[in-house]
Amino acid sequence: MTRTAAFLAAAGLFVAQPVLNGPALAQTDYPSRPIEMIVTFGPGGGADLMGRQLARLLTNELGVSIPVSNVAGASGNAGLTRLATSAPDGYTIGTLIALTVSSWAGGLGDVSPEDFHVVAVVQSSPGFIFVPAASPHQTAEALFDHARENPGALRVATSGYGTMDDVTLQLLAQAGIEMTNVPFEAPSERYAAPLGGHSDAIYEEPGDVAQFIEAGQLVPVVVFAAERHPDFPDVPTAAELGLDIAELDIFRSIAVPAGTPDEIVARLEEAVVTAVASDEWQAFCQQTYTCIEPVTGEAAQEMVTGFHDLIARQLQN
Repeated sequence: MTRTAAFLAAAGLFVAQPVLNGPALAQTDYPSRPIEMIVTFGPGGGADLMGRQLARLLTNELGVSIPVSNVAGASGNAGLTRLATSAPDGYTIGTLIALTVSSWAGGLGDVSPEDFHVVAVVQSSPGFIFVPAASPHQTAEALFDHARENPGALRVATSGYGTMDDVTLQLLAQAGIEMTNVPFEAPSERYAAPLGGHSDAIYEEPGDVAQFIEAGQLVPVVVFAAERHPDFPDVPTAAELGLDIAELDIFRSIAVPAGTPDEIVARLEEAVVTAVASDEWQAFCQQTYTCIEPVTGEAAQEMVTGFHDLIARQLQN
């Protein structure tokens, strides 16, 4: 005990404190300042809505502000490149979604699953093809028959080349159903494309176009899932139409740069799990058809890596 400590102890003023360093210090201090949330797509889309909703809820859980930055471009890779090159200190988090992971398998982007630590997968929904209410092709059979007879004539609005949308169209083309990919980086432009006659259909998840479904402007004709969607029981699966295209669910997760300390990841994971259990989040995910039990830890990392490998295998076939 030092001379000063001995004096304080004798005076009854000294209280021994544990020495905090390394992980313990980080865990005690984190977070102590605002955390930036990078949303990897433009305003108004599903990733943006998820990122902003979660940022609001995490602000309450973590006790610091979480400003949102939209860094769109290159099918989400512009934002993820910024995330991957940020300091691995927990003060930059971002959206990592299936569309971008599939683009890596297609050769886009300079990052990979190993560049990130997935905190939690918080949303998932199968992809659909929707047609406008005025379309002459009101069923998948009619749409696909027209595509077989007129290769490339039908235009499908997508979120970009190399994304899962594009992968699905490539798989359909391999089955003789050739349609043209018409990419729209801005979500609002993509949603409006079939309504304005700029495309004949759109590949999307139902939550992102819920307002158009409810208004009767868009009609779902096929779902790329193993089973019919409970909210759309009349819509056939691709398998029912003889197409082996499934397991391509559009998941969304929150990630941090690889190398972020485990105790910081654990604090973020705890906060995310609590946030998605809230009534506010549950109402949000029900409205967007994306509710799932959050996937965390090694299972979350393996989910992203496994999806990447699945897309890569399908593209090789």
